[in-house]
Amino acid sequence: MDQEQRDRFEIPQEMRSMAEAGFDQARKAFEHMLTSAQQTAATIEDRGAAARANAKEITGRAVGFAERNVHAALDYAQQLVHAKDLGEVMRLHTEYVQAQMKAFAEQASEFGQVVTKAAQDVAKPKN
Repeated sequence: MDQEQRDRFEIPQEMRSMAEAGFDQARKAFEHMLTSAQQTAATIEDRGAAARANAKEITGRAVGFAERNVHAALDYAQQLVHAKDLGEVMRLHTEYVQAQMKAFAEQASEFGQVVTKAAQDVAKPKN
């Protein structure tokens, strides 16, 4: 055997086969991990979109309730300005308080339903 043959390093075929099998396993494991990561990212994105949509609806409802309540208060104040006597002031006040209590109860119920739906949407498992 001359120097060139001794210096040349050859990997036996069995070791090459084992290395190739190891690389194939590593590649498959990486591809599986990547697929799982992509699915997880898509799920998070979907839930984020649902949360954003629900937050937008909740905010819209809250702003709508505030607008209605401010308009009712302004209407009440205007009626008070035009009241002719204390009896009319008391009647207007009673009507306003009763109407607002009813409105607050309805708004709280509606708001509760929207928040419950939002929580269920975000917690719902993705198929």
